[in-house]
Amino acid sequence: RDWRYLQLARMADSDKKLNSALCIMRRMAPSTIENSLAGLCELAPDLTDDLLNNVDQPLKIESDSKAEKKFICCDYNRDGDSFRSPWSNTYFPPADADALLPSKYLRGLEEDANAIFDVYRKLYFEDGSYSSVYFFSIEGCEDPTKGFGACFLIHKDVKAASGSLKKGWWDSTHVFQVNKTRNDNYEYKLTSTVMISMVMEDETLGSCDLSGSMNKQKSETKAVKEKGSTSHLINMGTMIENMDHRIRAEIMEIYFSKTRQIIDGMRLSSGARNRQMDNIAASLKAALKASS
Repeated sequence: RDWRYLQLARMADSDKKLNSALCIMRRMAPSTIENSLAGLCELAPDLTDDLLNNVDQPLKIESDSKAEKKFICCDYNRDGDSFRSPWSNTYFPPADADALLPSKYLRGLEEDANAIFDVYRKLYFEDGSYSSVYFFSIEGCEDPTKGFGACFLIHKDVKAASGSLKKGWWDSTHVFQVNKTRNDNYEYKLTSTVMISMVMEDETLGSCDLSGSMNKQKSETKAVKEKGSTSHLINMGTMIENMDHRIRAEIMEIYFSKTRQIIDGMRLSSGARNRQMDNIAASLKAALKASS
């Protein structure tokens, strides 16, 4: 009995430590999140797996030498230290023979989704951006036609401009869990995360790291009228586009309207100082437009 109480006490203590660590990570800027995460893992090695599974990190780009294209790395295309390319369905570097691959049905969805999402990327994010889509089986559902998961990723690097913007990046991750409910209806559960970082520097502004992240969830039930992949992709694509617009609007409100409000509330000593603050706000707004 004492042993059971001791185990429960240890579990409660571990949960408390994990919650504290996650609270710290939520307050860290995305531009420094990798260093912050490494430091926490060093301080609490027993929480390493939980932290790596729960903390969103900046997306990384790898090259597919077979298809001669770039792809984005994430947990959904990872097997050990290898990552699967959605373009050639090949792991880089080569993985073990038993590495996970999507079923024929999911691979068909994945190929169509990557072709469509690449067009979406070009229209909304233009040059310097990359996209990848991964489909995977979900636990407890053996028939992929009745349930599956999908991850839509976009990464954009913002080149240094002639103004104060030195570097920046935009990461958006849209994860779906799709389950058949009844008849031809499917429930689409979407979790979207956007991370943004902009480093600005000039004589007027000094050095400014404007970084942040946002997480949103949405669930909808939609009909799938066709047996092929078209209906699923239309349903998911519509939800992603609406979510992207919603997050962009909120980022504009939080980052720039709030920044302007704070600046306006500062004590200003002269008209020249007013103009200086106006220039700073205008530079931040132009940087966001360039990143999106």
